[in-house]
Amino acid sequence: MFYDVRSLKSYSFKISVENGKVEKVKLDISSGKAYRVLKNGFWGYFVGDVDEREGVRLAEKNVIGEGDSEVLEIDSRGKFTLKPKEDFRDISIEEKVDFLRDVERELVDEKVVSTSLTYFENVRTMSYRDSNGNEVYYEVPRVGLIISAVAKDRTLQFFSKRIMKVGGFEVLKNAHEVAEEVKSVVLKLVNAKTPPSGVMNVIADQHLAGVFVHEAFGHAVEADHVLQGASVLSDKIGKRVASECVTICDDPTLMEFGFYPFDDEGVESERRVVVENGILKDFLHSRETASKFDSKPGNARAEGLKFPIVRMSNTYLESGDYSFEELLEVAKDGVYLIGSRGGETNPATGYFQFNAQYGYIVKNGEIGEMIRDVSLSGNTLEILRDVKIGRELKFDPGFCGKNDQLVPVSDGSPPILIRALVGGQ
Repeated sequence: MFYDVRSLKSYSFKISVENGKVEKVKLDISSGKAYRVLKNGFWGYFVGDVDEREGVRLAEKNVIGEGDSEVLEIDSRGKFTLKPKEDFRDISIEEKVDFLRDVERELVDEKVVSTSLTYFENVRTMSYRDSNGNEVYYEVPRVGLIISAVAKDRTLQFFSKRIMKVGGFEVLKNAHEVAEEVKSVVLKLVNAKTPPSGVMNVIADQHLAGVFVHEAFGHAVEADHVLQGASVLSDKIGKRVASECVTICDDPTLMEFGFYPFDDEGVESERRVVVENGILKDFLHSRETASKFDSKPGNARAEGLKFPIVRMSNTYLESGDYSFEELLEVAKDGVYLIGSRGGETNPATGYFQFNAQYGYIVKNGEIGEMIRDVSLSGNTLEILRDVKIGRELKFDPGFCGKNDQLVPVSDGSPPILIRALVGGQ
């Protein structure tokens, strides 16, 4: 019988400021333990603040059948504490509120009808041990700021940007510049035109391309999706799935928003090459799926004390050879799309549909007038067979949802040139 125990402490603090007024201040401190037992190939699970013997007994009691689950044996021990340069716990609420109001002033304009800032800080402390003697511990702080504005002229438009990373208050050092960008973009968006429609050349900026890598490709390489028959990549290990210029990695060791030193099964984090020079090399795994595929675990994550499942961390497309100017020159005519406002993807078929935050017409290799309410759709594998990749890799942070669990992640990419279907939202 295999069992493990995960102890979690979480400190979270949040401030919301809307139109100069503090609307919400919330502090949440929680702790608890989660117990897993694997017996006769079937999982039992229990969450409760009891001693280890009792927790394991209650989890074992929830083993109500037989199955084919196994866990890969690992050897993992260690401790990690991320020390921020400027610990947000040492800064008073008043100082934080003053900072937020000062940043919000950057958004003021006669055409800006509404502004909002959402600030959060979190410290996750996790201890893990299992019946094989593995034992790990970590403490990781995260901080974030979402800056939003609504402006009105010819149309009513909303625009927002976010700063999120592991670390302390130092992460927000460029918040004023981000607020200036939010105001600048939203004031142009109100008079932007609707986009052209049809299949055309598309230059996707780093943020939109990163979302494509995460949503359209990343979920298809999560091994639980593969086992469920819900991945277009199920039978393609060792086969070409993209152009030779495409290398895609998932790396939880990067100090981005999706960083973790150990996953929620006690496995030490490491960089995983998923696609190398267009060839599918591996899927992302938990200890259970790794045992089925004879691979390596390290991507089991959980929101709070929920059951760990296969998740991405910092997933990115490696840089290519093209400068941005060269991408424009090759594209010649089409659109340049920036940012993401969400969308849908089906990892089982590879089809996707995303909404860009805004964009520009590209004509004769030159950036022209701004466009708004732009959608982008296509098939993942078809697009990756003919993609041109820029040089400057950037990451975009966010929270990824799966099976009613949210975890922090980052999507990374250089700008890319693809051919896809463009239309209005």
